[in-house]
Amino acid sequence: MKQYNKEELIESLNVIDSTIRNCEKIHPKFSEGTSQHTLLKNRIKALYVSKALMNNENTIEQYTKEDMLAALPPVVSIISKSEKAQLKFAQGTGACK
Repeated sequence: MKQYNKEELIESLNVIDSTIRNCEKIHPKFSEGTSQHTLLKNRIKALYVSKALMNNENTIEQYTKEDMLAALPPVVSIISKSEKAQLKFAQGTGACK
């Protein structure tokens, strides 16, 4: 597994925090029971699990094995969508690092 330096981890955690805030802000706008509401609920939980893992927190005490396994598909989806979005922008522009 690739090792990341402290700066890369901090930058990644900042992105996760920002994404959590954005998801939590828009989440109440969707009616409970709709696919959008459920999708955001699952993404938010997955992002919190990811953040805990990256911070080396006691995730075993906070989250069950099922929670961690359930976090994988939303995280994979977020990564895939982010990579596809980055391809739409030219390298070196403000939108793509």
